[in-house]
Amino acid sequence: MSYSQDAAETLALKALAWLAGNEDLLPVFLGASGASEADLRARASEPEFLGSVLDFLMMDDAWVVGFCDTIGERYEGPMLARAALPGGAQVNWT
Repeated sequence: MSYSQDAAETLALKALAWLAGNEDLLPVFLGASGASEADLRARASEPEFLGSVLDFLMMDDAWVVGFCDTIGERYEGPMLARAALPGGAQVNWT
């Protein structure tokens, strides 16, 4: 199953809200992305920024599981959503 860009953006916004509500993980995301809390609000509508949210989330299986369990999403959902956003296409090196 693939995601439309709209569905992918919706899932990424849920991931952003989940990160924002996680007081342990939010500072890690802000540090890794260089974003400020104001940037989260200002850039939440940008598909490229939402892609970076999913990229960050997928760095750790425990984060994916925690997020997906919280919202009732399949574990492969973030990966499929990421593929539908700018920069998310699989790279074929051959």
